[in-house]
Amino acid sequence: MTDVAAASLAEMLDERQHLVEIALWMFGSEVAADRIVDETYRRWYALEDEERADIAVPRAWLTRTAGSICLDLLAAPIHVHTPTAPVRRPQPGTDLTQHQVRFSQAVVVRHDHVARRFAAACETGDTEALRAVLATDAMVVSDGGGKLRAAIRPTYGADAVARFVTALLTGRPCTDVTLEAVNGRAGLVLRRSGRAVAVISASVAGAEVTAVWIVLNPDKLRRWHRP
Repeated sequence: MTDVAAASLAEMLDERQHLVEIALWMFGSEVAADRIVDETYRRWYALEDEERADIAVPRAWLTRTAGSICLDLLAAPIHVHTPTAPVRRPQPGTDLTQHQVRFSQAVVVRHDHVARRFAAACETGDTEALRAVLATDAMVVSDGGGKLRAAIRPTYGADAVARFVTALLTGRPCTDVTLEAVNGRAGLVLRRSGRAVAVISASVAGAEVTAVWIVLNPDKLRRWHRP
């Protein structure tokens, strides 16, 4: 469970905000600050696994890297002060397929019942309740889009998944958690001051959750923001 202990959601958000504040202090531009922080995390994920593992305090490394990027940009001609965001290939959408749409109403109701049990356990941080609703070979996948220090590999097994989810969701000050439809099924949306910080959905087989999908990528969360 090497990536599981990387950071809780609260720690990841605090870490990114810390880096944004450094860039804002040096540039005074939110657009430039966001791009500088994106470049900082790009460099983090460009490291080999062994290199990341050798970094005792990732936040300190990220702080130094963000500061170095800022200083490099300040020393460069003005027209390159704003770094170019890395180009990413568009990812496949997550809309329901026609086959899924044709599922019977009974299957949909059963899915929602199981997903709501899972969501309730997530909201309360009840590890035992989470484990009870997970399939033995369940997996969890999180997508930080390279813009948060999130896990970069799937985690497998009911025990590991339950620990992963509860560790991720611990310490959520000022975070609202609501049960909402995610791709047409019950899921969780976490928001701070109306801005979505995570969306969690689940795949279900029978009476068990077989996979947990956690979106942390700020770019993919914009449509979940609320006034």
